[in-house]
Amino acid sequence: MEKLIVSGGQPLQGTVIASGSKNAVLPILAAALLADSAMSIDNVPRLRDVNTSMALLADMGVTVRQDKTHTIHIDSASIQHYAAPYELVKTMRASILVLGPLLARFGQAEVSLPGGCAIGTRPVDLHIEGLKAMGADITVEDGYIKAHAARLKGAHIVLDTVTVTGTENLLMAATLADGITTIENAAREPEVTDLAHCLSAMGAQIEGIGSDCLIIQGCQNLTGCHYRVLPDRIETGTFLLAAAITQGQVKVTNTAPRTLDSVLRKLESAGAYLDTGEDWINVDMRGKRAKSVSISTAPYPAFPTDMQAQFMALNTVASGTATITENIFENRFMHVQELQRMGADISVKGNTAVVTGRQRLTGAPVMATDLRASASLILAALAAEGETLVDRIYHLDRGYECIEQKLSQIGARIERIAS
Repeated sequence: MEKLIVSGGQPLQGTVIASGSKNAVLPILAAALLADSAMSIDNVPRLRDVNTSMALLADMGVTVRQDKTHTIHIDSASIQHYAAPYELVKTMRASILVLGPLLARFGQAEVSLPGGCAIGTRPVDLHIEGLKAMGADITVEDGYIKAHAARLKGAHIVLDTVTVTGTENLLMAATLADGITTIENAAREPEVTDLAHCLSAMGAQIEGIGSDCLIIQGCQNLTGCHYRVLPDRIETGTFLLAAAITQGQVKVTNTAPRTLDSVLRKLESAGAYLDTGEDWINVDMRGKRAKSVSISTAPYPAFPTDMQAQFMALNTVASGTATITENIFENRFMHVQELQRMGADISVKGNTAVVTGRQRLTGAPVMATDLRASASLILAALAAEGETLVDRIYHLDRGYECIEQKLSQIGARIERIAS
């Protein structure tokens, strides 16, 4: 098992190129099942979750390959069966996204109940209820969702809670349904919008893209297209926080500032000097210690839960005291104990953490517990005195492409080692 060794105390300086969005490419890979011809997806990050999605498609018989230019080519004409086995689905919750496309195009699907990060309960009930409203016959047996439909029918669906993967699954299914489907209380995350734009490029008829009400006129068929995935806003935010926590200056290019409004506002509140262009963001702390900033997570366009752990790391060395309230997942403070091992002053009550900043943290052996928690530990290590050993970094490789190489380019002393 690999680990990262980080030697902290060095302000980061330089430019980083953002990768394509993991959370956008995964549903778009699933959407390729809807196309009756080959398609290609560009700006795809090389990540463990992407490899899992490709393996899942290949296991069905789909022709899929990734070339050296971060492009994936997919042709579902060779598909042989319509099942997503437990062995693949257990490692990544996004595998559930093949359910809607398989059912809509091929009339059947058998998908294992999903796994992934242990950060809380994320039930698939809303996916199932929505597909049933569209006429699907669905049972859950032996840990599998088994679904059939001659052809899905348009329906009026009101989601009880905002769900990103639920919105994506139902949106994809609706593109080939008979009639009009309306999805109310739809998720508005940029990754959902990116999926909708990709589906439109494939021939889907979708109104309300970017809003919480999507109206889809079902089509007889969709065709393959060439689509470029949007930049990863969470990776971008993580590198911006790396500048803030080390009192440095970092510019992130090939990114999308419009998707990060809430994060950028919090960085300004923390004392960062920001400059932005159409596809870049520059953060400069001018050698100053960050100020504590309170956050409360909520669905987009509010503050994203996937940046909560990184801001907690920043607050551990900021001046003042801040509260962090997690409203999306009930088990997303597992990084607190690891930060405390480095000397962080954090107390937790329910879904709120109170963080009082210290002048410095101290390097220590720590263990990553989920994807974003692993990023927060690296950020803390960059600001700590001494050496930090980060274990279980396979979580990190699910969502950050070559993170140690990118951080090294801007002055971080970080190395990947084998156990």
